[in-house]
Amino acid sequence: MKILVRTGLRTLGLTAAVGLGAVSAANAQDTFKLGMVNFLSGPAADAFGVPSMNGGELMVEALNAGEVPAPYDGMSGFGGMPIEIVKVDETGGAQVQIQRFRDLVQREEVDAVVGYDGSGDCLAIAPIADELKKIVVFSGCGTPRIFEENDYDYVFRAGSHSTMDNVALAHYVNRQLPDAETVAGFNQNYSWGQDSWRDFRLALQELNPDIEIVGELFPEPGAGQYGTQVNVLMRLNPDVVHSSLWGGDLEAFLLQAGPRQLFSRTNVVFAMAEHVLPRLGDKVPEGLMTGGRGAVGALRPDTPLANWFYEAYEEKYGIPAVQGPFRFVQTILGLKTAVEAAMEETGGDKPSSEEIAAAFRFATFETPSGTVEMAIGDGHQAIQGNAIGISKWNAEKGRVELIDVEHFDAKCINPPPGMTSEEWIMSGFEGAECDG
Repeated sequence: MKILVRTGLRTLGLTAAVGLGAVSAANAQDTFKLGMVNFLSGPAADAFGVPSMNGGELMVEALNAGEVPAPYDGMSGFGGMPIEIVKVDETGGAQVQIQRFRDLVQREEVDAVVGYDGSGDCLAIAPIADELKKIVVFSGCGTPRIFEENDYDYVFRAGSHSTMDNVALAHYVNRQLPDAETVAGFNQNYSWGQDSWRDFRLALQELNPDIEIVGELFPEPGAGQYGTQVNVLMRLNPDVVHSSLWGGDLEAFLLQAGPRQLFSRTNVVFAMAEHVLPRLGDKVPEGLMTGGRGAVGALRPDTPLANWFYEAYEEKYGIPAVQGPFRFVQTILGLKTAVEAAMEETGGDKPSSEEIAAAFRFATFETPSGTVEMAIGDGHQAIQGNAIGISKWNAEKGRVELIDVEHFDAKCINPPPGMTSEEWIMSGFEGAECDG
């Protein structure tokens, strides 16, 4: 496989663009140029951004080589077009990302952009994507606000928003801890943390009306030091502490709170701690309830596509694939589905952004996390199933496992079309389709 490298992309926040696949100047018009964005430096890089980008590169390389299992084994690349990657660092804040997005579109002339995990970045990029009429498919950015407060033509999110994570977690906590009487929140002070706590709190109160909220803590993102908050939580001594921390902040909290015995005194439950378990290993406290923003990593479904991706990632990078890689490849496979559906309408010609957007709306596609449906947000927002488990160290295998795993169907834990997350939860989960 030929690897193309170009340098000098200083304004993109990274110094190389990498094309995966046999691409030459003579047939450059037949390639699909894809911007891929995630945290490649800073506190979110090691635990989240770099694994996400690794998963994306692995998937693109396999798609270009025609090595991805069914249902993606019929056409290499995107509709036979080799995919060329331009990687961009998400670090720097919303204004920096707006400029880098403009550079991707106007200077690099990418055909589409996938990625982004910071909720503030997604809220900033979405209107710019519509202004420039360029497809962007978000991989993370959990806040429901993107499509609940606005309408976009060229913006999609190929994974569920934070309501899925926190409603599933509330169901799981209510079943595992039916006698819990008090709960506190420990969440970052921005849209992801605020929305996550709101949805978990409201959902748990719907399921257990007698539960009492005894504290709400909102440290700033990137705080890194949590001694004061740990002292407050230990003084409050709630039955349950809910947290949506992630990346370096989550690792710091686990390492600081563990020796102080917080986890032996209360049940700390996490919306998305799954992604740090392989990195922290035996330093992870036993008995943590956590999800991973979908049926990802060790929570994955038992399908050929899921098992192939999980095994290929660990073989290539020497560490199990977790949430970031699983969710990142959903953007690529969703975009592949839309591009190839659009090409059926164009007679095989490379489709425009408008044609891709039309094909993406209300699409259904398979991923290593299971089936994803673009079911809400007027066809721009995905729903998917989720899974929650409890951490346990397996000394024989030398890794943290998740036990007592429960899977939740997408239509049980995501709002239906036409309702905001808050309205749906407060309605008593109107229209939810749950087993048991």
